[in-house]
Amino acid sequence: MSTLRIEKDSLGEKEVPADAYYGVQTARALENFPISGLRAHPALITAHATIKKAAALTNQELGNLDSRIAGAIVQASQEVIEGKLRDQFVVDVFQAGAGVSFNMNCNEVIANRAIEILGGSRGDYKVVHPNDQVNMAQSTNDTFPTSMRLSALMMIRELDPVLERLEGAFASKGKEFDSIIKSGRTHLQDAVPVRLGQEFAAYAATLGRCRARILPCRGTLSELGIGGTAAGTGINTHPEYRTRIVAHLSRLTGFSLSNSPDLRESMQSQLPLSEISSALKLLALELVRIANDLRLLSSGPRTGFAEIQLPAVQPGSSIMPGKVNPVMPEVLNMVAFQVVGNDLTVALAVQAGQLELNVMMPAMIYNVLQSMEILKNTLEVFRSRCVEGITADAARCEHYALDSVGIATALNRHIGYAAAAEVAKESMRTGKSIYQIVVERKLLDSEQLRSILDPRAMTEPGIPGKR
Repeated sequence: MSTLRIEKDSLGEKEVPADAYYGVQTARALENFPISGLRAHPALITAHATIKKAAALTNQELGNLDSRIAGAIVQASQEVIEGKLRDQFVVDVFQAGAGVSFNMNCNEVIANRAIEILGGSRGDYKVVHPNDQVNMAQSTNDTFPTSMRLSALMMIRELDPVLERLEGAFASKGKEFDSIIKSGRTHLQDAVPVRLGQEFAAYAATLGRCRARILPCRGTLSELGIGGTAAGTGINTHPEYRTRIVAHLSRLTGFSLSNSPDLRESMQSQLPLSEISSALKLLALELVRIANDLRLLSSGPRTGFAEIQLPAVQPGSSIMPGKVNPVMPEVLNMVAFQVVGNDLTVALAVQAGQLELNVMMPAMIYNVLQSMEILKNTLEVFRSRCVEGITADAARCEHYALDSVGIATALNRHIGYAAAAEVAKESMRTGKSIYQIVVERKLLDSEQLRSILDPRAMTEPGIPGKR
């Protein structure tokens, strides 16, 4: 039995593995694009198969597709949606512009599976044709942008609860550490006291703001240009096709989707991809800052801040016994750097459109989906294996707070900035405490000074020492 079959396209005949569900155009893409070994993200495959299913249902309703063939296409598409035949999506993520190769890979896989369902043999496109029937009333130019939007929506749906749980974990630590007074630091120098809980609560607030930037991206991503076909004009589609297929997609995905107000614009501009990528970059920048703070606060254990302890999840050195490194903040840093770099690729791709089409879409969606995938995975383990297990050294925090010259700031409204600066300089020069120097200089009496230098009072609005 032959291990190959012969298929034909507009360029001529070509051999295809006999057991492959993909066809001749996919085989050409395998030869043309042996670039990275990277394959399409599962969400993109699911989104594209969902479009094929919705298109078959719509074309059947409109009387343009035989119900028997439509049923086979729907069944084959559903199998792909459920995770089957994924090994047949073999086109490299770096491929022909606009995603033509990916779209044809999907068309061929679904067509050949539908042929099987109808009792035919793979490659017998007289039964079900990849272009004429699976791709009916479609073009790569409107299906691929729609797949990008749908797959991004799918990944936001997965990322958001992970980010929300991380926000909650920092908020919980904010409450747990609320009573712990520590030295604030600005310019990496001693500053006025803060509470450790206030620092962690602020991290939670930052993550909440980042979520508030990501979630609104769903609005523009939900506007679909499907039905625009080749150039946004809707050529080769029934007048009702565009509204009906969006209704099917809404039902199949659970998203509240709508037709783009202008099909040409949604094909020319990929602003929604830039918007979500930018929001992910902003999140990544904040995550870098937070991760670096945790690394600083846990530095030591003998020669650093050591105000907090991160959970020990693995040995930190192949040569230094007992060393434990902050590996979870470190991996978060690296992932965040990748997301920032991905956003630059997306930005360059988004601006590279020309006239009726932006052909750089495969690079855009690969980077957007990778960013969301690695953020989703990293933030989950960062929360469970790092943030939730953080403990604090309250005594060390308090020691730094009381020993800091930053508390001299509380004296400003009582003895003036200049006198307070002299007290601070003497403290740094002699090692004496702020309290001791003020008493020795008889600038304030002991009872009043204790009220002014109350560390807790210095972490709230108001003038220390005044009711």
